[in-house]
Amino acid sequence: MTASLVLRGGVKGCTSAAIERLGRNDAVVVRIDASLAAGSLTPSDSETIAVAASTALRQRLPLVGYLASGGASVDHGIEALHAWGRAAREMTTCSGIVPVVLVCQGPAVSGPALLLGLADVVVMTADSYAFVSGPAMVREMTGVDIDLQRLGGVDVHARRTGVAALEAEDTDHAAQLVADVLDFLPPHADVLPPRRATSDPVGRRTPELREVIPAAANGSYDVRRILAAVVDRDQPLLELRPRWATQIVTALARLGGRPVGIVANQPQSMAGTIDIPASHKAARFVTFCDSFGLPIITLVDTPGFLPGKDLEWRGMIRHGAQMAFAYAEASVPRICLLLRKAYGGAYIVMDCRPMGSDLCLAWPSAEVAVMGAKGAVQILHRRADADEAAELELEYEDSYLNPWIAAERGLIDDVIDPARTRGALIGALEETRAKREHVGGRKHANGPL
Repeated sequence: MTASLVLRGGVKGCTSAAIERLGRNDAVVVRIDASLAAGSLTPSDSETIAVAASTALRQRLPLVGYLASGGASVDHGIEALHAWGRAAREMTTCSGIVPVVLVCQGPAVSGPALLLGLADVVVMTADSYAFVSGPAMVREMTGVDIDLQRLGGVDVHARRTGVAALEAEDTDHAAQLVADVLDFLPPHADVLPPRRATSDPVGRRTPELREVIPAAANGSYDVRRILAAVVDRDQPLLELRPRWATQIVTALARLGGRPVGIVANQPQSMAGTIDIPASHKAARFVTFCDSFGLPIITLVDTPGFLPGKDLEWRGMIRHGAQMAFAYAEASVPRICLLLRKAYGGAYIVMDCRPMGSDLCLAWPSAEVAVMGAKGAVQILHRRADADEAAELELEYEDSYLNPWIAAERGLIDDVIDPARTRGALIGALEETRAKREHVGGRKHANGPL
């Protein structure tokens, strides 16, 4: 990485901004060094961030920030807070227009920590930490004694909060991850994502996928096996937030050289059920892909929303609706593939055909129904004894738990052999490549959901 054009240098070199080359892409890069100015964000530093953001917007280049700050400078009082507000506002104007990627490479405390929430993608290094209220305040207000890493370290944000989309060993590794992310994205929302040549044949068959779905109805498997078999082999998929809400997989990949976003239920974790974090994760990713023109491939195998009074009291209705809203609002090409279970409301929010997906495909193992056989029999035939119930369950499975009825009604476009999944998905992308929606100005911001 070399700076081709320096935009601004902060006081004592604490913060600087320049246009740099990251992998194959130019980006506006702003660096905040916590080792200087006592790690605090001065008005001059905030102004440098604002200049970098406005330059990225004007030049239509991605905005990349390396953040390490102990918060707004106490010495500068309210002026430092106002300056931080200006920096946050300028970053927000970039949202949905140019990609915003932040690297947390040290402390990110108080107001500056919220900048991480404004970014499209956050990379955290192993020794970094981020929180709004530090250990001293937590101890004073709650009596809980906790250290920096347990409160806001990379493990916390990768596993519990979802702030960290990617984890890096050090700053050099973080820079490579940033370049990897930007390689999938366009420099701005007015152009299509970059297509790359691939040596992986478009029509490569995937017969190994015939054996992925277990024979047992409640059998588990790793959906990543399907993704690895389908995507271009010369550029492995890049999974975002792999340790958060693990029952949903969100990843960037290429199919036939074309970058796509993938959302997939993960039966290996919580049976693929959807809860509040999973809803946040999927909805935010769908909105991100839609902002930058990435077609969305959705792989469905979910028995439904996770039941529980605590989830309901915390607003499962509102949060579950975020997925439906994100998909319904998305105007990029959207391909849905039903793998196995596609039940109830969870099936709806996973981009089923009535939600507006452009093409809905299914494997023969797909089960499209309001609920599974056991639950349906308990409702429809609650007085049946055990033997009768077992027979009724088999009858229900034969009659309803298959893709053929949905296909007859036009809700599934094609039932495909798993061995031709890659070719079918790439063919679907080609069919929808001319899809466009005229939008005046910025379509929408990719704000935190």
